[in-house]
Amino acid sequence: MSAWLPTAPCTPRACVQATASLTAVPRAVLRLTGLLLLVLTGVALSPLGARIPAGAIRRWSRAVVRAAGVRIRVTGAPAPEDGGLLLVANHISWLDVPLLAGIRPARMLAKAEIRTWPVAGALAARGGVLFIDRDRLRALPGTVARIAGTLRAGQAVAVFPEGSTWCGRAQGPFRRAVFQAALDAGVPVQPVRIRYRDATGAPSTAPAYVGDDSLVASLWRVASTRGLVAEAELLPLIDPAAHPDRAALTTAAGARILTGHHDHTRPRRELPQDRGESAVTVRAVLGDYPRARRTGPRGAPAQAASRAKS
Repeated sequence: MSAWLPTAPCTPRACVQATASLTAVPRAVLRLTGLLLLVLTGVALSPLGARIPAGAIRRWSRAVVRAAGVRIRVTGAPAPEDGGLLLVANHISWLDVPLLAGIRPARMLAKAEIRTWPVAGALAARGGVLFIDRDRLRALPGTVARIAGTLRAGQAVAVFPEGSTWCGRAQGPFRRAVFQAALDAGVPVQPVRIRYRDATGAPSTAPAYVGDDSLVASLWRVASTRGLVAEAELLPLIDPAAHPDRAALTTAAGARILTGHHDHTRPRRELPQDRGESAVTVRAVLGDYPRARRTGPRGAPAQAASRAKS
């Protein structure tokens, strides 16, 4: 096992609890059909050879979560929209990716195998995903340098530092390498705490995508569960300059996400499509947008391997 290949003890049999609040089978099938059409539409209408604009990613990502029958609830101050930013969150489900993108579009860090996946691979590449080779530890310094370069260019990068999904009842240790990129680039870290709740408001493990779970089984579990809510708690920004090294920065981010720490006097807000607005259309999701323009140089100077190694 390398620093890029952590594992979690969670399995569907041990961690995913059956829910008593199930929706009708036809409705679940309709949700999955809508979800598939939304993904295919995103691939078909995304600009060839260019990045998908952030606004389109935000709308499309929200629509994906909503199409699965999940409401989005956000707590805390909005994430900064301008400048480099490292978003870090705990990892529970495949839903985490569109959930984060619907709140603050960012270049996602993902394993290189996703590039070869049908449909999803093409969409991920056009969405600006930063692919990493998790099988080669030697590639780690270069990956950290690429992340730092992206952050210096004023872009946001989203990472799940646990490196694996957990069921939500526990949290795995955070890997340090990605936090080195924030230190090198001198950009703030935005911790995000993700939780899922059922129709009664109790924590739900139905969305968990863990262990040997299949994507089909996870999709069906989500689509057939009634009243699921995805909660994203945007916690106070962390200034990397306030921490002596990446170990301290990693510990601070992990502790903040584990316990949650924000102004609880702020009201919870639900995203617009969760307040009964009209059904999502292709134009509403992707909008009319021009060809994307690059906002900064690609890549970055290589960082020393001794600094990037976890």
